[in-house]
Amino acid sequence: MFMQTRFARSAVMALAALGLSAAIAAPAMADAERQALVNDATKTAHTLIEGPDFPDIARLLPRAKAVVIFPNMVQAGFIVGGAGGRGVLLARTGPHSWSYPAFYFIGAGRVGLQIGGKVSESILIVLTQKGLDALLQDKFKFGGEMGVTVVSLGAGVGGSTTAALGADIVAYAKSVGLFAGGALEGSYLSPDSDWNKLYYGGAPSNRAILFEGRFANPGAEQLRGLLSKY
Repeated sequence: MFMQTRFARSAVMALAALGLSAAIAAPAMADAERQALVNDATKTAHTLIEGPDFPDIARLLPRAKAVVIFPNMVQAGFIVGGAGGRGVLLARTGPHSWSYPAFYFIGAGRVGLQIGGKVSESILIVLTQKGLDALLQDKFKFGGEMGVTVVSLGAGVGGSTTAALGADIVAYAKSVGLFAGGALEGSYLSPDSDWNKLYYGGAPSNRAILFEGRFANPGAEQLRGLLSKY
C-alpha cells in the first residue's frame, strides 16, 4: 500500500512538472513566431532602405511619421484577391528615435494581383499625421478613406520623389507588377492585438506601444536601431 501510494504521488508530481514545462514552453514557441517576423522585417527594411532599388526611401524617411514593413505580404500564384500578410508598424517618437513595433495584418482587396506576381518585401512610408491617424483606426481601407492619399511604387518606376509630393502614405514594393496601377486599392490594414499580447505580454494597445512607451521587447532593438539612422 505504501509503495502504491508513493508511486501514485510520484506520478502526479511528474505529470505536474510536465504540465508546467509545457506551459513554459508554449509562450516561448509563440514568441519565437513573432520574433521571426520582426527579424524578417529588419532584413526587409535593410534591403529596401539601403539597397539600390529605392534610393528615394532614404530621402523620405527623415520626414516620416511612421513606417509599416511587410516582409512577405502575399504569395505567388494569386490572380484575384485572397492574399494578405502580417507586418509591423513603428512610429517616430523623436529625432532619430522610433517606437517598438506594433503588429498589423493586411488583407487583399477586390483588385486582382496582376499576372500572378507576388510581393515578398514592401514598406509603407507614412509622411503626414493624417496618414498616421488613419492607420491607427481599427480598420484602414486603402482607397476608402476620404482625404488620405496613397501612392504605390515599384522597383524601376521613375520619378518616385515627384510622385510622393502631396501623398500621405507612399508604398514601395519590389514587384512592380503588383503595386503599379493601384493594386493596394480595396485592401485593408488592421491591428493584430493577439500578436501584440504574445510579443509584449499583458494587454498592450497600439497607442501604448507606439506612443506611451509602456511596452518593450529587446528583440526589436536591431530594427529600431536601423530606423534611428533617419
